[in-house]
Amino acid sequence: MNRPIRAVAVTAMVMFFALMANLSYLYIGQQDYLNERSENRRVADARFGQDRGPIMVGNTPVAQSDAVKDKYNFQRSYSSGTLYAPVTGFYSYLYRTSALEASYSAQLSGVDSSQFWTRLVNTLSGASQRGGTVQTTLDAKAQKAAWDALGGRKGAVVAIDYKTGAIKALVSYPSYDPNSLATHDLAASTKAWDKLNADPGRPLSNRATREIYAPGSTFKLVTAAAALESGLSADSLVDASSYKLPGSSKVISQNCGGSKITLSQALQRSCNPAFARLGAELGAEAISAQASKFGFGTKFLTDIGSAASVFPDPDTLDAAQTAMSAIGEYETQATPLQMAMVAAAAASDGKVMDPYIVEQVLDSDLKVVSQAHPDVVSEAMSSADAAELRKMMVAVVEHGTGHRAQIPGVTVGGKTGTARTSADRNPYAWFTAWADDPSVAVCAFVEDADIPATEIAGGAVAAPIVKAVIEALR
Repeated sequence: MNRPIRAVAVTAMVMFFALMANLSYLYIGQQDYLNERSENRRVADARFGQDRGPIMVGNTPVAQSDAVKDKYNFQRSYSSGTLYAPVTGFYSYLYRTSALEASYSAQLSGVDSSQFWTRLVNTLSGASQRGGTVQTTLDAKAQKAAWDALGGRKGAVVAIDYKTGAIKALVSYPSYDPNSLATHDLAASTKAWDKLNADPGRPLSNRATREIYAPGSTFKLVTAAAALESGLSADSLVDASSYKLPGSSKVISQNCGGSKITLSQALQRSCNPAFARLGAELGAEAISAQASKFGFGTKFLTDIGSAASVFPDPDTLDAAQTAMSAIGEYETQATPLQMAMVAAAAASDGKVMDPYIVEQVLDSDLKVVSQAHPDVVSEAMSSADAAELRKMMVAVVEHGTGHRAQIPGVTVGGKTGTARTSADRNPYAWFTAWADDPSVAVCAFVEDADIPATEIAGGAVAAPIVKAVIEALR
C-alpha cells in the first residue's frame, strides 16, 4: 500500500472512530437531554404509547393503562382520580408526570434496570413490552374515611403505621382529577391544566407533604419532649401564671387551672403561658435540637414530593421569639406528615420511622424486584420519656381538649392545635394522635376552620377526622 492510500485509510479510520465515539456519547451521555426536548415528538409519542403497569391500593389498580384504538395505543386512567391524586400524580403527554407516576416512571414503563432480564426474555420471545406494578402501602378504607371526614374542607390527613413507617392514608383537599390531564385530547388537557393552575384553591398542591403551616399547639409535643429529655417528668410542676414575653409588652394569659400545675395538666389544657415560659427556659438550642430529632429540617416521602418542616434558626431567636416558637407560632412551620411523625415517635418508644408509601415493585411477570423495609431514622427521645409523653397525650384525649377523639376499647393519645396566622382569616385546626389498636398515628389539618379562634378548633374540627380514620383501620 502506497503512502497516499495509507493516509486516506488512516484518515477514514479516525473519522469512523470519531463518528462512533460521538454517537456513543449522544446515545449514552446525551440520551436524557435529547429525550426531554419538547420538540422531540417521536420520543414523546413512543413514551405516551407505552403499556405502563398499574399503581395498586390493595388489590385495586388506582392507575392503569388500557388499550385504545388511536395512535397512542394506550390510555392512562385513574379509577378514583381525586381521592388518590396526591399519591399517583398524573401521566400527561404535554405536562409529563408527577408523584409516583414520575418517581417510578421507569419501573411502570418496564425500562428500569431492575427489570432488564424480564425485558430481555420478552424481546427474545417476541412478547410486547409491559410495565411493572407499583404496590402502595395505602389502605382503601382509611383513605376513603379520611376524605369523607375532611368533608370538602381545605386541608390534609396523614396516617402512619408507627411500627413500620408505612403510610396508610394520605389525603389532600382540594384535589384534582388526573384523567383530565392524561386525556389524549390535547386541547382538553391544556384547558384543564390552565384551569387547575388558575384555581385559587391550588388543587395541584399536596397539602399533606409539600406545604408547611404554623402547627399551633401540636408543636407543644416537641417542647414537652425537650422538657422530659431535660429531666422533667409528667408530674413536674410548671408555672402556668400569665407570662410577659422577655423584652416585649406582649402578655400571654390563660386560665390553666392554677398558677402551678403539672406538665401533664399543661399539655392536657394546652396551656400557652406554661409552654411559652418553658420554651424560653429550655432555650432555642434545646427546642431546635429536639425538633430536628423528630425530623424537622428533613424531607420525607420524596417520591411524591415533600417540603421540610421548619424550626427557626436558634442563633437568630431571642427569648420572646423562642417562647412563641415553642408553642408553634412565630416562624415554626410543619407539614401534616411531620406532625403525624411526632405522634408516631411517641407511640414507638421514641423511634422515628422513615415513612414510605410504596410497599414493593413487581415486574411484568409479577416477580418482586424491590421491597420496602422499615428503617429507623433517629431516636427522638428515650423510651422512658416517650412513655411519659404517651401518658400525657392520653390525658389530653380522656380529660382534655382532645376528648372528641375517644374510641371505646381503644387507647388514644393526642394533641390539639389552633393557629391564627392573621386577623382577617379563620385559624388552622390541627389534631395529631396515636392509637394502640390499630398501631397507627394520624394527623388531621384543616386550613380554614370555620370556628372562632377563641375556641379549641383542633379539638372540635380536626379530632373527629382522626377518630374516623382510626376506626376505619380497626
